[in-house]
Amino acid sequence: MQTEYRQRREVLMSKIGHGVAIFRSAPMAVMHNDVEYNFRQDSDFFYLTGFNEAQAVAVLSPHHPEHRFVLFVQPKDREKEIWSGYRCGVEAAKEIYGADEAYPIAELDEKLPQYLEKSDRIYYHLGRDRTFNEKILNHWQTLMRTYPKRGTGPIAIEDTGPILHSMRLIKTEVELELMRKAADIAVEAHNYAMKFTAPELYEYEVQAEIEHIFRKRGAMGPAYPSIVASGANACVLHYVENNRQMQDNELLLIDAGCAYNYYNSDITRTFPVGGKFTVEQKTLYELVLEAQKQAIAQVQPGNPYNLVHDTAVRVLTEGLVELGILKGEIDKLIEEEKYKPFYMHRTGHWLGLDVHDVGVYQHGEDNPQILQPGQVLTVEPGLYIVPDTKPAEDQPEIEERWVAIGIRIEDDVLVTPTGHEILTAGVPKEVDQVER
Repeated sequence: MQTEYRQRREVLMSKIGHGVAIFRSAPMAVMHNDVEYNFRQDSDFFYLTGFNEAQAVAVLSPHHPEHRFVLFVQPKDREKEIWSGYRCGVEAAKEIYGADEAYPIAELDEKLPQYLEKSDRIYYHLGRDRTFNEKILNHWQTLMRTYPKRGTGPIAIEDTGPILHSMRLIKTEVELELMRKAADIAVEAHNYAMKFTAPELYEYEVQAEIEHIFRKRGAMGPAYPSIVASGANACVLHYVENNRQMQDNELLLIDAGCAYNYYNSDITRTFPVGGKFTVEQKTLYELVLEAQKQAIAQVQPGNPYNLVHDTAVRVLTEGLVELGILKGEIDKLIEEEKYKPFYMHRTGHWLGLDVHDVGVYQHGEDNPQILQPGQVLTVEPGLYIVPDTKPAEDQPEIEERWVAIGIRIEDDVLVTPTGHEILTAGVPKEVDQVER
């Protein structure tokens, strides 16, 4: 992997010219009192370094004659390591992570100016760490005050996102191997959950089985809080309480993925708790499934990203009109977003180091992102007849038989040179496959 990280740094440095890029590790987060959450590295920092410790800073200085990649890290400290775990230390930061130079993090203010003073701009993302933001701004302002005497120094600060995130949007073969592993583990967990689910069990029992498989198969754990939503709970998009007892004749919506070496999967399936759909459940389920199939068919290199969503919306709207849940002319219903009481979210998102991964979806109002080989996105249409849903203006009242049905079907899809590959195809979704 160190070769992979080095190649990524080289690509980024080729794009910033005489600039200097600065990346800050993620901060520790407190769970309660003096107990911290498990550390999760900042994705940009990890993408470029593979370094998985807090209180670290990476500096990329392509114009420096010797120190193009510099790490500031916590030094070795036997007493602190006994309490909170081993540290890489300064020397190993060079030996293991390929830094040209490494310093203790306490020396950042002293050493950083030597890498900035001959650069023409600073590349840095002003994030949530306001104290560190101020540190970078202070260094910049100090150098700007002395700029007239030297004639060199960073005259601007530019966000790293537009450059780095366009790189992260296209996955390498190494990344895709990790994403396939994350997908395979989640596929196994979903398949087991379908067999395990039965009336009278609690949602958290299903969650426990899913997350047990995640850890047992070597994943870091859930990629996000697992959603195990039965009955009307499935109409809450980010339901995470998972504490309800499931009943026969209800649907169970499971939205769960795992993180494997920082790369994520994201799968949703909806199926009958008791093994058989009711007539209404089956009708809406087949509509969502058809919308998903047609949307996935649009995942082709050269297609605009928004075509995936637009396709799903059209299929769902046509189906809702046919069922009498909506009425009117299809194009007008879509233009006026009359479908939104029943389908209120987008049809997918980028996937990678972050579950909702970086990368733009739109370059201006009329210039959508074009799908390219190596991109990975989710495709996840749904329908949600929330118990207290109010139809849009001039739309019919909702018949009771549809109420409290929530359905979503989601797969992870890779754009290939000739089309697409569904990374999560191993979880069944046809009616005759999910019924039992």
